Order: sequence, then structure tokens, then C-alpha cells
Amino acid sequence: MNEQTIERFWQEHPCGDSLVGGLQDRFSADYGKFFESYDSWRYSLERHIPGCLDQFDWRGKRVLEIGLGQGAESEQLIRRGALWSGVDLTEESIDRVGARLEARGLHHEHLRQGSVMSLPFDANEFDIVFSHGVLHHVPDILGAQEEIHRVLRPGGRLVMMLYARRSLNYQVSIRLLRRAIVAGAYPLRHALRHRMPKILASHLANAEALGLRRYLRLETFTHHSTDGPENPFARVYSIEEVKRDFPLFRMDDAFQRFMHAPPLPVHRLPGGSRLGWHLWVSMTSVPQPAGA
Repeated sequence: MNEQTIERFWQEHPCGDSLVGGLQDRFSADYGKFFESYDSWRYSLERHIPGCLDQFDWRGKRVLEIGLGQGAESEQLIRRGALWSGVDLTEESIDRVGARLEARGLHHEHLRQGSVMSLPFDANEFDIVFSHGVLHHVPDILGAQEEIHRVLRPGGRLVMMLYARRSLNYQVSIRLLRRAIVAGAYPLRHALRHRMPKILASHLANAEALGLRRYLRLETFTHHSTDGPENPFARVYSIEEVKRDFPLFRMDDAFQRFMHAPPLPVHRLPGGSRLGWHLWVSMTSVPQPAGA
């Protein structure tokens, strides 16, 4: 999987766009209403996020956010006192977040387009690196964590949200239920073509292109079951896998939130702290071994 494919997907499918109607013209009189609608949708569905952010002290800290989406958390961090800089792989996200911050008069230090594989910042520049729902989409995660380590000051903190392996969404919905739905619908795909939900039709189109058995392999199906069937790459993480993929960091804390396992109607059920889809992790940068 190459970075250009991932960039193209997120350029064409900005996070949450389809769910709130999309931003047709960021320079129109109504573009501010889009961000209001987006934030209302986001913090109604993922209402745990502000409380999770409040577990960390952002005040006066130089913070780099990697992967910006529509800039909802960018605004949250700035309003909590962060000396905020942001970087995103896509031009679309940079344009949108710039429009948000300008419209709301939110001061920031830097807003740059760039890759986590080659961050456009100096070494030891930041106190905290924050990334929400992004790093599990990076194929070369060991290279990415080296770059994050480089831009953090010694003893700096990495705060990130990753998709959780030990979650209801992965263990039941993705591994079992959604794969069974695709397998069951596949023989009927031609007869039901005009009567099935769009997302199922997209899964079946993928299965036709790759072959059903290959598509339903868990390592393949997971990529297409986190952020839509067109999503090219995604991982899920356990605590052990986080430690494996971030060897230049020490684990400080980890917790799960967000009971989410579509199509199961579980969003408002208890259990998000044990089986939640969002794994929040706090880690501290440690010195590289001599000669590294």
C-alpha cells in the first residue's frame, strides 16, 4: 500500500463529509454552518471526546496534531490553551481547517500539508504530538513513530486514538457479522443490485474485483470495514501491538471509549470503557539507543 493511494482516498472522502451533507463551497456564506453541523454531529455521536481531551494538560504546550479532518479537535485543543500546529496529508483538509480557524479567529502557529513519514518541522520542536483516528491508517507505522519521536522534545508526550482490537466492533461486527452479511448477499448480488444499501453494494463490488474468498480474509476485510468499503488501509490495535509498533515510546496510560459496532444498535449501551472502538493511548518519548 502506498501513501499516494491513501492520500487520494482522504482527499476525495473528507472525514464525516457525507454524514452532514458535505462542504460544497468553503468560501460561501454558509460554510460556517457546515462546521457547526459537523461539530454537532461529531460530538453527539462521539460525545466522549471532549472529556478524553480534558484528561491532559494542553495549556501553554507546543502541540502538533497529525491528521486534521475537518479541524474539530484542532479547535478543541486551541480553546484548551495549546500552542497548536497541524499537519495533514491532503490539501483538502488543510484548506478546510484553515477556513475554520480563520472564521473563528483561532490563533495557531503552523498549518502545513505534509506526510507523517517526513514531518515538515524541526527536531525537538513540540511538547505533545496528538493524533485522533489517523495513525492506524499509516502502513509504515515504525517509520512514522520515528518521525514523531524526532519532532518531540526529550520526554515529550504522544497522545493518540487508535482503533481497538479488543472491541465489540472488531470482534463481533467486523470479524463475524459484516463478513457473514457480505458472504450471504454475494450469490444474490445481481438480483438485489438495485435494492441493497449502497455500502453493501460497495462491499460486493470489492468482492467481485478481488474474489469473495480473498476479500473476506480478515486482514483484507478490516481495511474496508473501518472508514467505508473504499478505504484502502486500516489496522486495529491491542495494547501489546501498540508497544510493538511504537518502540521509541513508553506506555503511560490507555483506555477505551465509544460503544460502536454497526449495524448492531449498541451506541448508547454501557460497555464503552471495556469494549469501545476507540483506544486512547498516552506515551512518553524515550531516548534512542546509542548509535541508532
